[in-house]
Amino acid sequence: MASAVTEYDTIAAISTPPGEGAISIVRLSGDQAVEIAQKVFKGKDLTKVESHTINYGHIVDPVDGSLVDEVMVSVMLAPKTFTREDVVEINTHGGIVATNKVLQLLIGSGARMAEPGEFTKRAFLNGRIDLTQAESVMDLIRAKTDKAMQVAVNQLDGNLNHLITNLRQEILDSLAQVEVNIDYPEYDTEQLTTKMLLEKAKLVSKNIDSLLKTADSGEILQHGLATAIVGKPNVGKSSLLNRLLDEDKAIVTDVAGTTRDIVEQYVNIDGVPLKLIDTAGVRDTNDKVEKIGVERSKKALKDADLVIVVLDSSRELESDDIQLLEATSGKHRIIIFNKNDLVPVITPETVKQINKDDTILQTSAITNEGIEKIKQTIGHIFNSGIEDSSNNVIITSARQAGLLRQAKENLNDVISGIEAGMPIDLVQIDMTSCWDTLGEITGESYPDELITQLFSQFCLGK
Repeated sequence: MASAVTEYDTIAAISTPPGEGAISIVRLSGDQAVEIAQKVFKGKDLTKVESHTINYGHIVDPVDGSLVDEVMVSVMLAPKTFTREDVVEINTHGGIVATNKVLQLLIGSGARMAEPGEFTKRAFLNGRIDLTQAESVMDLIRAKTDKAMQVAVNQLDGNLNHLITNLRQEILDSLAQVEVNIDYPEYDTEQLTTKMLLEKAKLVSKNIDSLLKTADSGEILQHGLATAIVGKPNVGKSSLLNRLLDEDKAIVTDVAGTTRDIVEQYVNIDGVPLKLIDTAGVRDTNDKVEKIGVERSKKALKDADLVIVVLDSSRELESDDIQLLEATSGKHRIIIFNKNDLVPVITPETVKQINKDDTILQTSAITNEGIEKIKQTIGHIFNSGIEDSSNNVIITSARQAGLLRQAKENLNDVISGIEAGMPIDLVQIDMTSCWDTLGEITGESYPDELITQLFSQFCLGK
């Protein structure tokens, strides 16, 4: 972990979302947080109150003494704060004008406007949290489901940090043994040390593989499963979208080609956040506007993680249906036989002849039949991998996954080098690289540009 940093100017920012609300919070952090807050506060002397207390009073303009707002001010002194600096939080009445006025008075009294994520950045630089915990703060803010929230809380509790730290310790122990072999060869044999190093590399590699297996699930939990609903015009795609959302999001008519553009909406299905994408009906058309919609549908189909192919069970399969089934054969898909309230003309066996492994469900978007089955199927498919993950540690960051893959490559070089009979001091270089790479995940070692880029993604006031 980086060494503690304490010599900072005092920063201030609004920590609650902009707009009207019951309460807004303006946060200060830094050595002068209490003194700056006292300049605009009328009530108890904040420089003399006990730490972790909340104090009633008013915010006043120090220039003309005009009253700005009635507030409650929390004073929390270092080091028992999120940033490990003195922190003051001013609870104002919610509203854009009053909240911004309080912030302006604080900046005019000596504070600096905080950069995005700077409070969390200071928590990291002061040793309060590691990089995995910092990333989990943003995951927690962005969580779209209870399951995503729980994963973020586990990360914030340091579960991933503990696992990575243990792996680095395993590597460090093996590197120490190698150093003993190099410095004091008379007390050891290279064969025994090489065997130990090989076993350790395979053990750490296996643990990294287990973590990487969770990366896809983590991506889905945090960013949603891009789910394209496709089919030819008038098979009930928009009706199905509305049923899954439990609201009339998409326009539904008997006229083919009503949907001309992409309609996107998030929905929580059994803990899996789905980014449902209702697409224009895919067919050959001379209509200029509809043709643009069809092209966008094809792109959405290409980018989708899951495809729901909707067929009209009351009509024979046509060339457009066959083309869609062929175009989605390589995708993870669910085939829906819609309009089950009408007399069926085709059956699941018709499609099973094309691909016997397809998941096929029968529904009616009119009567709501089969809608719950769709939700259960999606939840079962994508929750199984999450529930099986060891120790509830799930990789949710592309940065973390990339570094794990890099560490895995380092270990592959170690294993192949040992098997090729390379000198142990050369193999040691790759093992050390793996140790350094894993350290970047937690922030034990990191380039400055990484920290700047990472925390710039955070919102103001966090």
